[in-house]
Parts: sequence; structure tokens; C-alpha cells
Amino acid sequence: MAVKIRLARGGTKKRPYYRIVIADVRAPRDGRYIEKIGTHNPLLPKDHDDRIHIDLERAKYWLGQGAQPTDRVARFLAAEGLVKWEHGNNPNKGKPHAKALERAEEKTEKEAAIKEAAEAPKEEAPAEEAPAEEAPAEEAPKEEAKADAPAEG
Repeated sequence: MAVKIRLARGGTKKRPYYRIVIADVRAPRDGRYIEKIGTHNPLLPKDHDDRIHIDLERAKYWLGQGAQPTDRVARFLAAEGLVKWEHGNNPNKGKPHAKALERAEEKTEKEAAIKEAAEAPKEEAPAEEAPAEEAPAEEAPKEEAKADAPAEG
């Protein structure tokens, strides 16, 4: 029988309270357990005395019987000097998955196409803008002359 030292959640919604228990690995997280060896209240400050209670004698016994602590419980036990806990190294944790990489690639391609489209008219636009500016200037005096003519008559 494989045994774990793990947390079993209790408390109400948004007010967690954990029991540190010895349980069969096949048992549900909050279900049946063999023995309760402590408690953990994450709502209390980290330096508060009542935040974590562990029966160290029972923890030593179960570790001697081959019980494997979960990562969080191993941290608690390491603070008491019962086990050696090292921070896990997962270099792939922050990397995006295949779908996200595809979406990012499509986005960069679209942005590049938009930039190319925006840059191409800018090069041609100065040649077109010069005659366009002259044309309204020529039309404006004609319109003013037309506006003046009915006023005279």
C-alpha cells in the first residue's frame, strides 16, 4: 500500500483550512485518511504560531514507514528538519504551448503584412499629394468668383 503525507482541505468557500493527513494514494483528496498528524491555516500570517501544527513524532514514524510527502507538506517538514526539500526546476513551465506559438506566429505575419501595406503607399503618396494640393488651390478662386458674382447682381 502506497502512503502519502498530504493536505486535506476543509473550511468553507474562500476560507480554506487544511488537515495534514496520512492517506492512501488512491483515496480522494478530502476523503478517507489513515491518520491526522497536523493542521495548516493559510489565512494566518506566515510568522503566526498557529499557522502550522505538526505532530513531529508521528511524522517521523510515517516517514520511516515509507510515506512520501507532497511538495507542500515536504516544505513544512523541511522547516522542522525532518526532510530535505529542494525547489523544483521546471524550465518549460513558462513556455507557451503549440497552439499559442501558432497564434503568435500568425499575429506576427499579419503585423508584417500590415506594415508592408502601410509603407508602400507612403512612398507613392508624396508624388500623388503634390498635384492633389495644387488642384484645390486652383478650384478655390473659381468658387469664390462664383460666390461673388451673384452678390453683385
